[in-house]
Amino acid sequence: MNGVKTLSEFIMERQDDFPFATGELSNLLNDIVIASKIVNREVNKAGLVDILGSAEQENIQGETQQKLDVFADNQFIAALRSGGEACAIASEENDDFVAFEDERSKNGKYVVAFDPLDGSSNIDVNASIGTIFSIYRRKSEVGSIANIEDFLQKGEEQVAAGYVIYGSSTMLVYTTGYGVNGFTLDPSIGEFCLSHPNLKTPKDGTVYSINEGNLSYCSEAINNYVNYCKEIDPSTNRPYTARYIGSMVADLHRNMIKGGIFIYPETTNNPEGKLRLLYECNPMAFLIEQAGGIATTARLAIMNIEPKELHQRVPTIMGSENMVKKLLTFYK
Repeated sequence: MNGVKTLSEFIMERQDDFPFATGELSNLLNDIVIASKIVNREVNKAGLVDILGSAEQENIQGETQQKLDVFADNQFIAALRSGGEACAIASEENDDFVAFEDERSKNGKYVVAFDPLDGSSNIDVNASIGTIFSIYRRKSEVGSIANIEDFLQKGEEQVAAGYVIYGSSTMLVYTTGYGVNGFTLDPSIGEFCLSHPNLKTPKDGTVYSINEGNLSYCSEAINNYVNYCKEIDPSTNRPYTARYIGSMVADLHRNMIKGGIFIYPETTNNPEGKLRLLYECNPMAFLIEQAGGIATTARLAIMNIEPKELHQRVPTIMGSENMVKKLLTFYK
């Protein structure tokens, strides 16, 4: 175990970055870690228990919920409620935010927005899925019941954000605005251990991630960029490689480590975009920018957007700096 640093040790070491928090943020991150370990356990045995398939109900997005979606949502809510550092949560799986009404939680200084299981349509085929989370300091008075204004904050006001990817190994990647660090779960000791310190995404890459089945619904700019990616030009390492898993966490995790661009733009079917601002785009934008990349809608920096509603959607372009800048030239 010499030289191994656990996530808990790392969080405690970094506590001095937030002198105003007096430990609450560290405890809140540990609550998220506990819930993610429970979800990881169920993901790993999903084929052996009655956790696969549809729950035969829809969430507020009109999407069919998977059984593991519901399970993960319940685990994160339970962990955050019992921890007492969060006064409220907002989740993809709930119509409205959930304000915790016990006295301890009402004194909590933070709210958490999360997607409990990103890419859940991949569960039944054993492909990578993930959890995304975003943490804000509350706007309402401490000691009161949280309200919607606590969540309608710009992404630049996040104090922490991260994701957990449940893949061939399980990793937790997070930032508090002081760089990005990744931790891999060691199942032999049940601890996340620092494996990717100070993670930086390459300025260039050779991977583009987009659902090309939707290109006929996309703008001319997006179609022209995809054609550019396919052109043969050895001087720019083209043609690029198309890689699309259908899980934002999995696609961005790969691209952040190896270099690449992730594109989920507006379409004629979804003119406002498809991905949710508060609990998908803002946290991933925070991570990408802290790793040296760019996150934009093509017109606005994602973290500068003023949210208007809990489940607001936005177009999304994220990834290596030079690749994103090149795509933006097609809009001009």
